[in-house]
Amino acid sequence: MESSIEPLGRVAIEFGPLTIYWYGIIIALGASLGLYITLKESERVGIDKNHFMDLVLYAIPISIVSARIYYVVFEWDRYVGGSWWDIFAIWEGGIAIHGALIGAVLTTVVYARKKRVPFWKMVDVAALGLLVGQAIGRWGNFMNQEAHGGPVTRGFLESLSLPDWIINQMYIEGTYYHPTFLYESIWNVAGLVLLLFLRRKVSLRQGELFLSYVIWYSIGRFFIEGMRTDSLMLTSSLRMAQVISILLIIGSLLFWWYRRKFKEPLPEYEE
Repeated sequence: MESSIEPLGRVAIEFGPLTIYWYGIIIALGASLGLYITLKESERVGIDKNHFMDLVLYAIPISIVSARIYYVVFEWDRYVGGSWWDIFAIWEGGIAIHGALIGAVLTTVVYARKKRVPFWKMVDVAALGLLVGQAIGRWGNFMNQEAHGGPVTRGFLESLSLPDWIINQMYIEGTYYHPTFLYESIWNVAGLVLLLFLRRKVSLRQGELFLSYVIWYSIGRFFIEGMRTDSLMLTSSLRMAQVISILLIIGSLLFWWYRRKFKEPLPEYEE
């Protein structure tokens, strides 16, 4: 019976006062595998992988902080009346991918300038790893039963040929919900396949693989965000992630066109 469905536990390990959550494990797994892919790519295109090993020491903590700041700013009413400690409780969820990307890109800009490494080449290399990390990281939301969409029926979820353990996890306080975490994870995997195709079959200049990532992710995020029930809101009717996605799509396309038309040809992406 549906009333007897038990969700998967959020806690992975409890050892005395130490509690380790699945959310943290999955985010760490996504980041680690994303870094592994990035290091393999760096070797392939001739960038010293030590640059990425050094960069990640700055980028990961800065990205986590910027992702949390982004989330808290738009959910300020939720925190202002409670404990200040709740602002730091990221293991309970509440980090925004757009905030993380802002932190990561700004960190890469600074690092590339200081180390005199081509910025666009670095972010091209990182694009594949970002998609892998995001595809895995969304499963942390699954374990927390968050970032889901609106109500659906069990029959609808079964029509998607989902296994029972996913369907049951989408049963929250008596209602089934859209597994938007899964939609975005699949979209990111499809993006990974697309970027691998573009890298091999299309003549791209440096930076255009990263711009392709930004456009692809933003298209998917715009539509998936429209299904969610926990969106960060810019106004009472505007979802922040959708506004950012539209701006990123338009900005990336315009920047791509501008570089191609008015800038001296940049080196092509090296296969």
